[in-house]
Amino acid sequence: MARKLKTYQTSLGFFDMAVAAPSMKAALEAWGSNSNLFHQGVAKETDDPKIVAATMAKPGVVLRRAVGSGGRFAEHAALPADLSGGMDDGPKRHRPKSKKRSPAKTSDKAARRAALEYERTEKQRQSERRKQEAARAKENQRRESAIAKAQTALDKAKQAHDARAGAIEAERAALEIRSQAEDARWQKQRKKLDAALRRARE
Repeated sequence: MARKLKTYQTSLGFFDMAVAAPSMKAALEAWGSNSNLFHQGVAKETDDPKIVAATMAKPGVVLRRAVGSGGRFAEHAALPADLSGGMDDGPKRHRPKSKKRSPAKTSDKAARRAALEYERTEKQRQSERRKQEAARAKENQRRESAIAKAQTALDKAKQAHDARAGAIEAERAALEIRSQAEDARWQKQRKKLDAALRRARE
């Protein structure tokens, strides 16, 4: 059975935001908040009939309006006209405290329809999230496979290089031995020939 939706409201940045959701947790997720705005006192459940009607018409969708404007909530809201942030020296306006409103009267049929619509859109969002997670997992697997393949090729090439370098070093060592042996043979032969030349000159 679909859970009954409630309307929650908060202010973040330049906008007041409202959403119809089954719980405070769901509202925080819809707003993309990592902290508990309700616990901090900057979010609340609202029973304003206009806000409730707007959110119930689009359950689960975050609606916005320029902060402090008192205008209607919509999916796409314009920025506040005055972004001075209260820097002027004029007198500060204090919003009158809102009177306690009687709870918004939403028909059971409309409430059930909104709850079912919320569940439908939530299932779509979850399905989309699962698809994105599967695509990310597939991409990660492809990347890991490519990395492993490249690493294997690198290791194989390094082994071949080490083998060739070892063979060249062995050849160099053998040539060094042959060179030293040739030097020794030449020195010995030259001594004999030098001695024979000296005797011939005497």
